[in-house]
Amino acid sequence: MREAVTITAGSVIGVGLFTTGSNVVGNLGIEVIFATLLALLVSIYPALLYAEMGAALPYAGGTYQFASLGLGKAVGVLAGWNFIISLVAVTGGEALAFSYYFKTLCLAFGWQIPLSDVAVALIVTIVFIIANVFGVRLTGRLQNGFMFFFWGVAAIWFLTMIPNIELPNFVKSPEFIAKDKDFTFIGAVCMIWWCFAGFEACVAMGEEIRFPKINIPRAMFLAPFVVFCVNALFQWYLIGITPVEKLASLATAEAPYAEAMKAAGILGFPLALLAAGIAFGGDFSTLNASISTTPRYLFTMARDGAMPKIFAKVSRRYQTPYVAVITLGVLTVALIATNSLLYIAELSLFADLFYYVLGILAAWGLRKKHPELKRSYKAPLIMVGAPVSALIYLYMMTELSNEAFYTGVIWCLLGIAIYWCCSKYYGAGASFKLDEKASGVDEIPTPEEKRSMDREYHLWWFLVGGLSIVATLLYLLPYLMR
Repeated sequence: MREAVTITAGSVIGVGLFTTGSNVVGNLGIEVIFATLLALLVSIYPALLYAEMGAALPYAGGTYQFASLGLGKAVGVLAGWNFIISLVAVTGGEALAFSYYFKTLCLAFGWQIPLSDVAVALIVTIVFIIANVFGVRLTGRLQNGFMFFFWGVAAIWFLTMIPNIELPNFVKSPEFIAKDKDFTFIGAVCMIWWCFAGFEACVAMGEEIRFPKINIPRAMFLAPFVVFCVNALFQWYLIGITPVEKLASLATAEAPYAEAMKAAGILGFPLALLAAGIAFGGDFSTLNASISTTPRYLFTMARDGAMPKIFAKVSRRYQTPYVAVITLGVLTVALIATNSLLYIAELSLFADLFYYVLGILAAWGLRKKHPELKRSYKAPLIMVGAPVSALIYLYMMTELSNEAFYTGVIWCLLGIAIYWCCSKYYGAGASFKLDEKASGVDEIPTPEEKRSMDREYHLWWFLVGGLSIVATLLYLLPYLMR
């Protein structure tokens, strides 16, 4: 249970939270809480669908396997193909975000880095690609270190920033609100929802979670609220430390939190602490996870015959899919070279929204095609909830720029073409077989283990539920104190 929740937390601490998601504060000011609440609401029902699928089919592959079984192999490949470009885009975005905050860290100590943002991003990306070629064990150790470092720094930063919070900032609505003709509220919701994308991360690792038919649904019930707490709390601090007259500048800031602290005159150690935590904790943790996860999706699809077999090649010495790692690394470098974080974010959003649509429809399809599956949890009202959720996500896709939308469509067509060629060349390939014994779906905890799991789950709900309420009430606090 603990691992499932921390996987979710790790998947949302990164580029969206500290860049484009925070840029929204510059457009909405204190009203950002409404966009964050709406992003939470549109994530809850899909999380219930993934709770059902993850408990019934706790296999590695997540949406790729769900869609393959529920909607057909071609749709499953399309889902996996979009998952790949989503994480490749996240990798590029994280690398650029790292460069922004790393430069801020250096400037806090009076050091001027004679390299462009793109150059710094490329260097750090290449380092992580090499680390992943050397093996999962190395990157797994790095991941734990990055997460512990980030949360330690975040706790210290939260405490040290309390004296700098200006409660009147939450009462005054800046004059610029809603005056930008190119900005829409739904567009803001999309950018904040990008921070929620990945709430089902633990489902894709179902085979590694003990008692999946119990722990996966519980993790999915908590996941959207965990993401909401993280986003709402960081947004509250961002608004609280930024002078009202400077809020508008956050809409275009490369490193919004650093810009906010500079505008408030909070320099020196607090600024360096924040930049170090984001760059070497938040950005590094997501960079490491995305670079290590994506090639394994491509490897699995190639092994199944859905992609060229060359991507299934494994290093004899390190047992890593080095061809897939290097190929996707090159694609990441190409995205970094655009030096457009907004384009990268919207491309990732297209892919995220589309593969969630396929995942939502897969839950519907699995009910029809595989009623025999052992479902320890069933999402309510699926005949209404699934199509409505899919339509909401499709509508959100219309808020993306033409460049990102067309790139996403081209990527989908390319994936379909490659899959068609591979199916002709390799044949139908091996079909996915349900192996409930190997998956652990029938694993039953002892009475003592069940009591321990229940206690842990109730504790998580108490903490996450309490923090969700506190995070929301913090926005009302200034009004209550007037």
